[in-house]
Amino acid sequence: METIINQDMDKVRALKKMKRNALALLGVAVVLFIIAIYFKIPMLQAFSEAAMVGGIADWFAVVALFRHPMGIPIWHTAIIPTKKNEIGENLGNFVSEEFLNREKLEIKLEEFNFATKASDWLSEEENANKIASLVTVNIIPGILRTIKDEDIKRFIQVQFKEKIEGINFGDWVALALEPLQKGNLKNEMLTNLLEVISNELTNNKDLIRKKVKASTPLLSFGLADKSISEGVFNGLQDFLNEAKKPESAVRLKIDEYIFDFLEKVKNSEEMRIKINDMILGFVGKKEVQDYINGIWDEIKVSISNDLEKGNESSIKKNIANLIQGFGNGIKEDSVMIDKINNFIKNDLLSVLLNNKKVIGDLISSTVKSWDGKEVSEKLELEIGKDLQYIRINGTLVGGVIGLVIYGVEQFYHYFIA
Repeated sequence: METIINQDMDKVRALKKMKRNALALLGVAVVLFIIAIYFKIPMLQAFSEAAMVGGIADWFAVVALFRHPMGIPIWHTAIIPTKKNEIGENLGNFVSEEFLNREKLEIKLEEFNFATKASDWLSEEENANKIASLVTVNIIPGILRTIKDEDIKRFIQVQFKEKIEGINFGDWVALALEPLQKGNLKNEMLTNLLEVISNELTNNKDLIRKKVKASTPLLSFGLADKSISEGVFNGLQDFLNEAKKPESAVRLKIDEYIFDFLEKVKNSEEMRIKINDMILGFVGKKEVQDYINGIWDEIKVSISNDLEKGNESSIKKNIANLIQGFGNGIKEDSVMIDKINNFIKNDLLSVLLNNKKVIGDLISSTVKSWDGKEVSEKLELEIGKDLQYIRINGTLVGGVIGLVIYGVEQFYHYFIA
């Protein structure tokens, strides 16, 4: 925005400078006219008179395009603001008829080869970084500011709930546990589990002693703590060691319990429903819901923190690499280049041609919606500088023509009359 404002200020200064130059030249013509009258110099008088007429006439013509000269509403002046609607309609018709022409567009599209030029442009690292910067500086932060956190969280909740409720966990558990009934997998897993429990029991022997001490009567003065804790520890270890033996009564009882459980899961619809309800009930707990809600907050913070890194942003680098890779991929794929060019030539061209009246009407209605004075000021800012040359040329050419007329007149008096 600041760049645009600076550019407009430069145009304003350039326009004012050219207006001063044209006015200064007209002022010179006025001074020459006074000198010619005072010193009775016919040739200079002829030059200055014609120069003043030419300069003033062209000033009137240029000013009449944009406003009423000297604020006087002379007929057929302030052409642009008063004829704005007609100009918009003519511009729309001109674009739709002259530019949106099938033959002309097909020739230009064939010459342009959009796919190749686009792929070459995208494959340049500098250009890929420009697009990535645009996305990471403007688009992504804009999206994060626009969307409401509550809507996103609600969307995640709804999607998560629908997906979870669509899963039959009972069937999944039955399918996952089925291999345990075959081969030695169940025995190996159970032995490993018992081994892990035994190791953890040994590693937490001191913790067991503390728990026992906290549970014994104060009157024992700690005399029974050690023997009780040792008894608890040794009893648990003996149970686990016995359970590790494949043919022990404990192991057979555990095997029987596991077999019954697997059979129920496999064959009992009621058991599978219980498993499913248990998992869904866990998912519905407040702690789990709070965690799901926090997912979006974490994602948003992570994105914002990454974007703040500027050129070191991982998101920006990935987008730039993706764009550059896309450009290189198209460049090396002649089939894709032909498809893109054919799409633009046929499909996109057909859309433009089928809607050329709509495009023309859009241009016309857009111009009509503009404020006449504002349009006039903008156009003058764009082309007014160059139009001042008409005033300058009018002054100079008028003066030269005045000299020519004076010369013809003198030739006639001296050589013919």
